[in-house]
Amino acid sequence: MNTSSLTSVSSYSSAFLTSLTPELLRTRVPAAFAPAAHESRSASYTFIPTAKVVDALYSVGFHPVEARQATRAKSPLHARHVIRFRRRFETVALKDAVPELLFLNSHDGTSVYQLRVGLYRAVCTNGLVVSVGAFPTFKVAHRGDVVADVVRAALEISERFGSLVTSVEHLECRHLDYLEQLDFASAALALRFPGRPECGLEPARLLVPRRAEDAGDDAWRVLNRVQENVLRGGIPRRTATNRLVRTRAITAIREDIRINAGLWDRALALLH
Repeated sequence: MNTSSLTSVSSYSSAFLTSLTPELLRTRVPAAFAPAAHESRSASYTFIPTAKVVDALYSVGFHPVEARQATRAKSPLHARHVIRFRRRFETVALKDAVPELLFLNSHDGTSVYQLRVGLYRAVCTNGLVVSVGAFPTFKVAHRGDVVADVVRAALEISERFGSLVTSVEHLECRHLDYLEQLDFASAALALRFPGRPECGLEPARLLVPRRAEDAGDDAWRVLNRVQENVLRGGIPRRTATNRLVRTRAITAIREDIRINAGLWDRALALLH
């Protein structure tokens, strides 16, 4: 990656941050710079480091703005990791969000190459992930030279960013009564605590806004405050033994994406 070409980008939104330099990427996601695949991989596994994909995406106008990797992997140098990209010059204007591409990968067999769509919300810095059903998702196994395919998919997917505007506008126009809001919060709890109907947390706690901007009864605001409360945690609840604890923040990449995509699906279902 050409370090000198990674510069800060101005846009209609303060959500656009300075691009991550190769040095920052190496610090946050060392697995993106792995010199080889994990020793457990077979001869059929084609090793292409994520850094090569980052270079290719950058060459067609996508710059990396955030990155992290799994912390409990057997080998930190090969762990599952995710890098968020934005277009250098974004033409899709959402009121308080910026469309992104999420690139996921690992070199230990825990993840194929994946490209997904996300929304970075400037108000709270939480990233909503658009689900497979609502948007195309690119997935491919580690076989062959997939870099060109990833770039092609990124360009094709980003051409559909405009449809996100329509979805958000419809969510802003869909007002929910209190029972509908509780139903949505209950669905979020079921996502957060699968198979545990009695999780010791009242759905109404997820509806409490953490900032004035999120107050309101439209589906977009309800989605965003429920999402932030679920992902950031810190909400008191009772365990099965009646012990008072606080919910944990979601830090695992796979869980973050699963819950985010599920919330987006449930929000869109409110429009039908």
